[in-house]
Amino acid sequence: MDDLKVVAEFDYVEPAELYEAWLDGEQHTAMTGGEATGEARVGANFTAWDGYISGTNLELEENRRIVQSWRTTEFGDDDPDSRVEILFEPTDDGTLLTLIHSQIPTGQGPGYFDGWAEHYIEPMLAYFDLEDDDNDE
Repeated sequence: MDDLKVVAEFDYVEPAELYEAWLDGEQHTAMTGGEATGEARVGANFTAWDGYISGTNLELEENRRIVQSWRTTEFGDDDPDSRVEILFEPTDDGTLLTLIHSQIPTGQGPGYFDGWAEHYIEPMLAYFDLEDDDNDE
């Protein structure tokens, strides 16, 4: 099994905003650009990226922590669900997001590491209008 960790800073974004956008299907869709379903309830099923990702909310600590079972269409029928834990830590400037993805089928971890950056962190920064504006002057 593979494990990975992704850390990103979201300046000027409160943990509650990130937490809500992650769990609400409509906001998740707007944030990532891929169709998503979901709600902020333990036991609720969710989908993301047009059905490529599916899972269940296992644990929720409002505005602090999300734990989900998680799998993609690339998992084999015999592969168990992986586990995604997202932590939202308030900082002086906004929120530090730490995502821990564990129990990934062996060999798939590096691809998912890149996927989290490309299909989540980058679109989330754009959604919350946090892209680097230094060249816009």
